Amino acid sequence: MLKGTFFCVDAHTCGNPVRLVTSGHPNLKGRNMSEKRQDFLNHYDWIRKALMFEPRGHDMMSGAFLYPPCSDNADASILFIETSGCLPMCGHGTIGTITAAIESGLLTAREPGKLVIDVPAGQINIEYQQTGEKVDWVKIYNVPAYLAHRDVILDIPGLGPLKVDVSYGGNYYVIVEPQTNFPGLRLWSAADILRWSPIVRQVADEQLSCVHPDDPTVSGVSHVLWTGNTISEGSDGANAVFYGDKAIDRSPCGTGTSARLAQLYAKGELEVGDQYTHESIIGSQFIGRIEAATTVGDYIGIMPSIQGWARITGKNAITVDDSDPYAFGFQVV
Repeated sequence: MLKGTFFCVDAHTCGNPVRLVTSGHPNLKGRNMSEKRQDFLNHYDWIRKALMFEPRGHDMMSGAFLYPPCSDNADASILFIETSGCLPMCGHGTIGTITAAIESGLLTAREPGKLVIDVPAGQINIEYQQTGEKVDWVKIYNVPAYLAHRDVILDIPGLGPLKVDVSYGGNYYVIVEPQTNFPGLRLWSAADILRWSPIVRQVADEQLSCVHPDDPTVSGVSHVLWTGNTISEGSDGANAVFYGDKAIDRSPCGTGTSARLAQLYAKGELEVGDQYTHESIIGSQFIGRIEAATTVGDYIGIMPSIQGWARITGKNAITVDDSDPYAFGFQVV
């Protein structure tokens, strides 16, 4: 029996995929996107699995639904989906969604070049530059970011002790910088990152409490950010971000860049107004900036911005029929 047909615009943000679902999304209950995220997870998660998992998706697949605004001052709302669930915030997903929505005529700004978007993590402001029908770049003024745990020693079975920080930029990140048991991003293979990241994340979740002071539904470490030397001209830092079960972000990661900015600010390595060009594992770049200082609960925080670009790669219609034994997808872990 046919469960649904979902029309999509596929794109990538600096190399990482984004699938904007333009029709077939469910009506969600809730006063804000945080509540609607919970409603989706509780009642419609089969849609996420069908669209993100194989055979229609893959380990790196990310996506989004565009909804009407929850707030009077917003232009639209975004619900993020990926292989690991529904993230409170996704930077590369926002850049890709906004680009695809504007270029496809699905979203029109009330004030040209500016948007206000409701997301599960709160509300974000956006600026973008458009030349003709093409969006050149998108800049996100992200939710507040903060350093949650500093200089924590985690004993990683089979690897040894790692000194890490845990920082929030829309999701919680374990940040690992070069040290005795981690020689740096460029001296590790992708296989090394995929091998050790799930263990690091599990140990961090077992030993550290990560609950957002303003929204207890946002909790737990979801990403691991490994740092190292840069390969692209003009980059200030490089990262490989692990998420899901076996995915490495091909973009520099928007919420990861925000988390990195918050970490460096808390450690006195960056100041308000500083710009930080962040490089991905493939060398693509986001421009991060500390816009202002703030507080998150009792924590010192920042208001970060991230700028990047995206390109549409195609359009498709995806059918989900439950007579197909793989209608709701699968993962080979």
